[in-house]
Amino acid sequence: MFVLQDDAFANEFRRLLWWLLVATRGGEMRMKIIEVLRNEPSNINQISKTLGVNYRTVEHHIGVLEKNDLIISEGEKYGKVYFLSPALSRNRNLIEDIRSRERR
Repeated sequence: MFVLQDDAFANEFRRLLWWLLVATRGGEMRMKIIEVLRNEPSNINQISKTLGVNYRTVEHHIGVLEKNDLIISEGEKYGKVYFLSPALSRNRNLIEDIRSRERR
């Protein structure tokens, strides 16, 4: 029974990732932000400098990722630091799977 729940969760999570990272505008930027956070928790300013993009662009995509529980934050205002959510950390292989399918 737990396996079915895990499979169901993985399928739903895969659909969410595909929708946010492939099917919608901005998916490529969200993928880049996830990669930055995968390497090191960061605030919006650090992410924008790392990626060489506008602060507001990162702010928008961080909002989308946070709204969909793919990232979490600690702190307030400019000191707020973002991390991958536990669900995304546990299922990082799904991102690689989605990425490899898109390259085909």
